[in-house]
Amino acid sequence: MEDQEIIQLYFDRDEKAIKETQNKYANYCFSIAHRILNDFMDAEECLNDTYQGAWNSMPPHHPENLAIYLGKICRRCALNVLRSKNAQKRGGGEALVSFDEISECIADDKSVKEELDLKYLSEAIDEFLSDLRQDDRKIFVCRYYYFESVEEISKRLGFTKSKVKMSLKRTRDKLKTYLEKEGYVI
Repeated sequence: MEDQEIIQLYFDRDEKAIKETQNKYANYCFSIAHRILNDFMDAEECLNDTYQGAWNSMPPHHPENLAIYLGKICRRCALNVLRSKNAQKRGGGEALVSFDEISECIADDKSVKEELDLKYLSEAIDEFLSDLRQDDRKIFVCRYYYFESVEEISKRLGFTKSKVKMSLKRTRDKLKTYLEKEGYVI
């Protein structure tokens, strides 16, 4: 079923929308949640929360790209679970490593997670990413949005691990310089 047809099912309040979403996007959403949480059961719970979030938000929202919309909902759910687990001292996984790496670019008394949620910082990072070479942008997004490991990125994009690591390091350095220049880092 096409995305626009699935979206219409949500607008019609037809419960078939959930089933069609599961059929088409379960693997995609699960992979996002599992990379962040590194826990099968928590990732499965995030899938259910993603479907509920989609149901509750459509209408009024009408996503242009259903995959990206669901990915955002799933990512937000997984990050909420990760925050909760960290508050309970049970956390871990690739997401925390990613947050530690990127925190070098954003120095503030707020946590990196809170800063990344702020709209103005997100827009600045989007602008920064739009000026990167395509390979560097793909590597950066895979690491810091989808929380993929260096190994996963190198396999996915066909690069050596050292190339991925070097690209990430250089991009973080450029990002830090850019954010300092824009006044986001003190």
